[in-house]
Amino acid sequence: MKFGASTWLWTSPFQTETVALFPKIRRMGFDFVEIPVEDPALIDPAVVRRALADHGLAPVVCGAFGPTRDLTSDDPKLRATGLDYITRCLDLAVALGAQFLAGPMYSAVGKARLVPAAQRRVEWERAVENLRHAAGLAANRSLRLAIEPLNRFESDLVNTAEDVMRLVRDIGHPAANVMLDSFHMTIEERNLEQAVRATAGKLIHMQVSENYRGTPGTGLTPWASLARGLAAIGYQGGVSIESFTPEVKELAGAVCFWRPMAASQDAFASDGLAFLRETFV
Repeated sequence: MKFGASTWLWTSPFQTETVALFPKIRRMGFDFVEIPVEDPALIDPAVVRRALADHGLAPVVCGAFGPTRDLTSDDPKLRATGLDYITRCLDLAVALGAQFLAGPMYSAVGKARLVPAAQRRVEWERAVENLRHAAGLAANRSLRLAIEPLNRFESDLVNTAEDVMRLVRDIGHPAANVMLDSFHMTIEERNLEQAVRATAGKLIHMQVSENYRGTPGTGLTPWASLARGLAAIGYQGGVSIESFTPEVKELAGAVCFWRPMAASQDAFASDGLAFLRETFV
């Protein structure tokens, strides 16, 4: 099992200068780094790829899908903007040597409404059509998509492993795959092991934090259940700690991160890694 950390633990947005975190991330014992791409223009891929190589870290590229990047929008301009952003992220993933693009790319994060069933069907079909196109773009670059369900407070479209597998089946393209996040799972799933089992053959990335977004091993998450699920499907992807810091005010506000979740962000990462290495063996 390979373990990683998102740079959102320490800072936002990721930019070329964020490579200054790479030596520390490697010293802590992580195998890869998650790079959240809020603005591709802030990232010089040649510099970042060299820094990854210098510090022996593999990259995972994650998308950030705000209100202007919405593949289900009624506004065709916003749908086009979302596809353009995905294309730029895929190009960045190629430049960095990543294997896939991850994230809740079907819709804008925070789009959570009670809408009529007819409108839901329209938005579902928009997500399917646009992600089928995005999967083709990924395949043309020898990449895959890792599509992430979000909890009900952040999305009204795809919340569970069952939801995301239905989406992947409807997309019907081999490049369309799945990412799960234990934080969202502890809100939406009845049983973590069974949820993971439902994604067999399609799960290619795993993000983790505690049920309260804190350090893995310090909360209510049923980690043994999650570990059993991953073992049952022969999971061979990475497990990455994703959380945030209240010191980055804009991002903290967006994810409702009002207080520190650990003594320090470094302790969050290192203690979390130690727990994950004990749990996923």
